[in-house]
Amino acid sequence: MSAEPRLAEVAEPEPAEQAAPGTDQAVKETLEDYTLRFAPRSYRRWTPMVVATTALGGIAYMADFSIGAGIGLAHGTGNALLAIAVAAVVIFVTGFPLAYYGARYNIDLDLITRGSGFGYFGSVLTSVIFASFTFIFFALEGSIMAQGLKLGLGLPLWLGYLVSTLMVIPLVIYGMTALSKLQVWTTPIWLLLMVGPLVYLVATDPGTVDRFLGYAGTDGDGGINTASVLLGAGVCLSLIAQIGEQIDYLRFMPPKTEANKRSWWTAVVMAGPGWVVLGALKQAIGVFLAVYIIAEVGASAAPEPIQQFKGAFDAMMPSWLVVPLAVVLVVISQIKINVTNAYSGSLAWTNSFTRVTRRYPGRMVFVLVNLGFALALMEADMFSFLNGILGFYSNCAIAWVITVATDIGINKYVLKLSPHAPEFRRGMLYAVNPVGVVAFVAASGLSIAMYFHALGDTLQPYSPVAAAVIAFVLTPLMAVVTKGRYYLRRTDDGIAEPLLDEDGNPSAVTYECHVCRQQFERPDVAACRTHDAVVCSLCLSTDKVGGHVLPAGV
Repeated sequence: MSAEPRLAEVAEPEPAEQAAPGTDQAVKETLEDYTLRFAPRSYRRWTPMVVATTALGGIAYMADFSIGAGIGLAHGTGNALLAIAVAAVVIFVTGFPLAYYGARYNIDLDLITRGSGFGYFGSVLTSVIFASFTFIFFALEGSIMAQGLKLGLGLPLWLGYLVSTLMVIPLVIYGMTALSKLQVWTTPIWLLLMVGPLVYLVATDPGTVDRFLGYAGTDGDGGINTASVLLGAGVCLSLIAQIGEQIDYLRFMPPKTEANKRSWWTAVVMAGPGWVVLGALKQAIGVFLAVYIIAEVGASAAPEPIQQFKGAFDAMMPSWLVVPLAVVLVVISQIKINVTNAYSGSLAWTNSFTRVTRRYPGRMVFVLVNLGFALALMEADMFSFLNGILGFYSNCAIAWVITVATDIGINKYVLKLSPHAPEFRRGMLYAVNPVGVVAFVAASGLSIAMYFHALGDTLQPYSPVAAAVIAFVLTPLMAVVTKGRYYLRRTDDGIAEPLLDEDGNPSAVTYECHVCRQQFERPDVAACRTHDAVVCSLCLSTDKVGGHVLPAGV
């Protein structure tokens, strides 16, 4: 080991060293949003509550109302509420360890996934799945906004789809700084417009509650049915990947200290797994409003949020104000969530592309790619087959999130076979870790087969259960079988300074990368293989020949 570099301090870079291709552009962009890397302490100047408010602003989407309405109309109120509750419990339990790791170690879900069972290249698969989540839900929200623009302004749907896509581009360019301001200032207006109609209807017409509770659905008789509950829960569980978008904000949490630990934990729980509490409430409201619309207007309009709120506003205010307010609510909601969808999706695509090609094309390229996919889905009228898309997608999302959550909760803390501190840097990880990859592929593959009736009609509703159980069992089993030896390619990154400070937070000691000549904090750098200096994680990712990447070893 004496031949390997080990630094106590940063050495002077060699003058001839040139930046890797794409590094200059990467430096400019990631100084704002730290696209592919650890978020440094020097940038994380928001209070825990500002970060939490920003993160929660991203769940203002209207899709929950459509999802709840779709489940309620098909299976009845009782089954729908149970399905929503089951999904919410699963999402909360699995989201907690992921949110904690993102906030504590200031990395996004892709970086967490790399070191939690998947390996440096293994997590490319899950990054693509997460990117798919963002453009599916962007398309869903864009469809809802287009419905609102058609009702309020008479725009044809195709034009509404285009408007809802293009309007988020200026907002998403500037990353966390712009998004935090947008989310904080629009949240009170959104909450008032969302909760006000519900309170009014319940207070002025108690009969709406009785009709809501007694609604049997088109496929049921009003009784509780296990298959109906599980089918509904499967649709709700498609939202399990939302924790990735929450972590894209939570990674900017300040260090946890004795002075701020109460507000820190409150923010992490509230904006991490706690997002599902508001999400489940919105789904239940969606069922309520759908039942109300059926009685007032008819079943055809019930799944559309714009029609739900138009009907609710119609009962409480002058007719001339109804449509404008409904449109304002839909537009605010769509902007709040779709800037997050576009932002998070661009991070996921960029992460995948840069690792595979070792080239950084710029995050904005993938903002446009994500928006292109979303627009294509909208023009294909995905809203009309929403539950089918979400039911299929949920199997992949469940398998991924539960695999990573189990690796953190069981393999790290119980079995202690997975390294406690997360690792994401190239050279420190194996390319593929069979622990997470095998568990994920088996869980998603079998559950998708069940979803498409390959194992019979009886088992079809149980596909989300299969995805969860298989991922939960196989993840620790694979860790035991492999004895945890595929987590770390090496344990020493060649730098004497500890990764964590005395409080267990990532160290704020800075080093200069000798490739891009920028300053980076300790967790984002490693020693260079060929120079007595350090290299940042992104320059390692874009190193085409691997000349800077440390060799395998301890």
